[in-house]
Amino acid sequence: METLVKPVFQRPAKDDFFKKLIKEVQENVLNSKKLQLKNRRKAFLFLFLFLGFYGLILTFGNNTTLLFTFYVLMGFSMIILFINSFHDAAHGAIFETAKQNRLYCYVLELFGSNSEIWIQRHLLLHHPYPNIPNWDCDIKQSDVVRIFPNSKYFNFHRFQHIYMWFLYPLYSMIWLFIRDFKDFFGTDDNYLKRVYTIPTKQYVLLFAAKIFNLCYMLLIPYLVLNQPFYLIFLAWITMHLLSSMLGVVALISTHVDEHAVFPLQEEDGKMSNTWVRHQLEVTKDFSAGHPVADFLYGGFTHHVAHHLFPTVSHTYYPEITPIIKKYAQEYDFDYTCYSMLAAVKSHFSLLKNCGDSSNLIFSGEL
Repeated sequence: METLVKPVFQRPAKDDFFKKLIKEVQENVLNSKKLQLKNRRKAFLFLFLFLGFYGLILTFGNNTTLLFTFYVLMGFSMIILFINSFHDAAHGAIFETAKQNRLYCYVLELFGSNSEIWIQRHLLLHHPYPNIPNWDCDIKQSDVVRIFPNSKYFNFHRFQHIYMWFLYPLYSMIWLFIRDFKDFFGTDDNYLKRVYTIPTKQYVLLFAAKIFNLCYMLLIPYLVLNQPFYLIFLAWITMHLLSSMLGVVALISTHVDEHAVFPLQEEDGKMSNTWVRHQLEVTKDFSAGHPVADFLYGGFTHHVAHHLFPTVSHTYYPEITPIIKKYAQEYDFDYTCYSMLAAVKSHFSLLKNCGDSSNLIFSGEL
């Protein structure tokens, strides 16, 4: 497997503004226990909704309209639970102890995936090295879509701003039945295995979670309900398609807009920025402060605050973001917050630009 030198960021100056920002956040925001309690309530609420909608499937699923309705609502609750509570627990940001947070993370096994591998991908690669080619595996997931400027170009990429509209709704199914196996068994572009050795236990959990998920999502409803299997299967597919569309908004709106930068490291690994300046350069907010968006998307609407304070509950971020904006103006660094629609539009503009072969000479591909 290819060996690469880890990125090394510049050391901050003694008068770096981030120290002042941290102090202000600690003194004025983080001492609120109510915001932490709010996050825990959301964690149990979303888990209750997910399990509750499943119970409604088994109770009222003989009505075909209700069968589809409750599958879709369960899918939405799954995505919202993942984006809000699982994501925070993965950062150790909900409960007091690491053990409690890790226990909550097993909801991802309930969804059919592997929580340990997701956590390692996210904490060892995405957060330390966001948008850095060959390191951020949340950006580079497949050759089907070209986002990094130094990624290999295929002729079909010129249509990616079109066909990705049809592939993004398949995101959760691709994750469960392709990407998970690529993380465990793949060798090409497997960034994770450069920094982490997967324990044997996780291979067992990988298959156990998928079998368990398919059994309770498909087999048990078929055995309990008086519905043909094809209708249950179709409701399950519909759940994944619609819930993926809800989740993809968060994934494409924070790092990969048309103005995104993808800094390259030198041969010795050195980066041109400090870690903080890098996070600010590559991270964007969307619909920050909108009450519905904040409730549904947790730490993704205020994603700049999340990348600067990753171990802090997302319920604090609406209070932290104004402080970040104040320092952005005072210390002359960019802060961007798109509307949700503008963020999605900007992402597809990026796809179109990265799929244009005439731009390759500027991207370093030629």
